[in-house]
This record gives sequence, C-alpha cells and structure tokens, in this order.
Amino acid sequence: MNVILMGARPGAIIHFGAWPQTAEGAESAPIAWRVLQKTGNELLLISEHILDCRRYHCAFVDTSWRDCDLRAWLNKAFYEAAFTPAERARISTTCCTDNGAGSPDTEDKVFLFSIAEMRELTKTLAKDTFDTKRRAVGTEYAKAKKADGCRLFVYHGKVGDGYIAAEGAQHGVSWWWLRNQPSSPARAAFVGLYGSLRGYARVNRNGYGVRPVINLKLD
Repeated sequence: MNVILMGARPGAIIHFGAWPQTAEGAESAPIAWRVLQKTGNELLLISEHILDCRRYHCAFVDTSWRDCDLRAWLNKAFYEAAFTPAERARISTTCCTDNGAGSPDTEDKVFLFSIAEMRELTKTLAKDTFDTKRRAVGTEYAKAKKADGCRLFVYHGKVGDGYIAAEGAQHGVSWWWLRNQPSSPARAAFVGLYGSLRGYARVNRNGYGVRPVINLKLD
C-alpha cells in the first residue's frame, strides 16, 4: 500500500477503507478514491462515487457546517465504520476555514469541499477529468432507500451530460453536498447534475449524496 500511495499522482484512483456498495448493504467493499492533489507527504482524496444518501441536517432550520448532522455523521459513524484503527491513524486532521459566513472554523478527519475549493481544484483540469470530478454517480447502496426515507435522486432524462459511461453502460448522475452555505444558514451548497455549483438546497432536503474527502498521510 505504501508503494502505491507514494507513487500516486493527481487523477489516480486508489483504494482505502471500506463501505457498503450493494443495495443490500450486507458487506463492505474497498472505497475508491480519486487523488486530487499531492502536497508534501499528503494526498487529498475524494471518493470516486457517491457513497451514501444523507440530509445535511435533520430539520429545515438555521445551522452551520460545525453544527450540522452531516458533519457529525462523517466524523463519527462513517469515520469509525469505514476505516480500521490503523487506517484512521493515517488520516490527517484538516482545518476547514471556508465554512460560510458566521460559521466557525472546524477541525475534521472527514469533510466535504467548499464551493471555492471545488472550483479551484477543477478549473484547470481537462474537460473529461473535470466532468469526472464534479459529476458523480452513486453506488447501489447510496441509491437504496434508507430507514429515514432518504433516497438518492438519479437523473433519468434525455440530456447526455446527465450520464457517465462506465463498464459499457450509461449511469445517471446525482446531486451531492458541499459544506458551506452561501445563501442562507438554512440552505447548503451542492454540485448539480451537470457539474454546476449551487448554493440553495434546504438543509433537510432528501435526495442528495455524500462524497467524503480526506487528507491521507503517506508515512
């Protein structure tokens, strides 16, 4: 694993940790991560697929990235279930500063990108890579209806950019959350179906997916 990580470059896919992938969710499978940046002895990774469907927060009320349910879930339930103790030791604590007006800085093991970070990381990439970074499809587990009623929205329209080709098939893309709240403390940012960056989703809105982000230590 160390040799693979040391040789990884932006655009590469690596596998680290495990999370349910099938609709039944009975067994976990390795998580595929896209390398977005290599800085010093760390890799910045985002899950290649939407791994789950979650609300940003349980109710349509004012909240912040620091206080929302999604951050709590990422840094507790997801973090502890997806990674072994040895893997958790390799995940850096990241200081998230671009959390929206009035939202304090946070220190997170697992986080989501802000609008500015997502724009910066994709603006200089080639179109095919750019599309892969912003547009995303969910795993079968992410698409399955959850106990709280969450079910990932999947595009089924006629616009070609609403699909990603993989393994000989066309897969409808889905919305996925970003962490900051540019328009209101009761609304959060997300990536739209065609890779657009939006900021108006109600925090308790059903149908949005999660692509976790981590900084992984190389040694």
